Amino acid sequence: MTAVAQEVATTAAPERVTSAADVRPTTRRLGLGKPLPLAAGLGIGLLVAIWAAGSATGLIDPRVLTPPWTVLTTGVELTVDGDLPGHLWVSLTRAALGLTFGVAAGVALALASGLSRLGDALLDGPIQVKRAIPNLALLPLLILWFGIDEEMKVITIALGVFIPIYLHTHNGLRSIDKRYVELAETLRLGRHQFVTRVVLPGALPGFLLGLRFAVTGSLLALVVVEQVNGTAGIGYMMELARTYGQTEVILVGLVVYGVLGFTADWSVRLLQRKALSWRRTLED
Repeated sequence: MTAVAQEVATTAAPERVTSAADVRPTTRRLGLGKPLPLAAGLGIGLLVAIWAAGSATGLIDPRVLTPPWTVLTTGVELTVDGDLPGHLWVSLTRAALGLTFGVAAGVALALASGLSRLGDALLDGPIQVKRAIPNLALLPLLILWFGIDEEMKVITIALGVFIPIYLHTHNGLRSIDKRYVELAETLRLGRHQFVTRVVLPGALPGFLLGLRFAVTGSLLALVVVEQVNGTAGIGYMMELARTYGQTEVILVGLVVYGVLGFTADWSVRLLQRKALSWRRTLED
């Protein structure tokens, strides 16, 4: 019986392979196609090329927008003088502290609200109200409470960070397929096992999406707080340059903010791709 089964299997297997090969699509018409080389910097390179061409041909007035080569040389001079590294270090420290506190608060509040009806009733409403109030409107109150020192600046950045983390993590928690919950109940998983094996992996895509918004939000808040009675930081450098009409220094600051934001977002996207490698999406 076994020999017969093996004979049937050896003769039937090629037929199954051939049949499967016949129905499999040979070309992919509806996908995105192969990734473009240097796709991440292609649009940025094109924008800089248009900027350089406009400056070189005189279409862009240098008094309005400094040529890119002048911005580059100014950036090099500020780096050699030590001004730019000093301001950059202060800005990165503020952004990192605000991002850390904001992410921790956002995740904690999302777990408390997303995994409990009582937590949702108590927390979600006030957080939605805070979401509707921009940080700029809170700035006078924060200055009265915490002064104009580092504490106020870090808290302002954290307030701008925790909202996207909370929203996307909370949405990820509540979007977990109920069949997984039923499967966990069938397998008699405990509360801790349910959270670690079902809830947290299920909420991970939402959290990572929120993190992309959060890193950008931390830089946006950084721009605001560093221009309020600051004594160091990229925003302070730009505000000082505005006073003296140094357009090229302002553009150096904008380029630094852009590079920081692009690098941070690219890092989170890379982390997202690694952490969610089990998913098959249109990106693949």
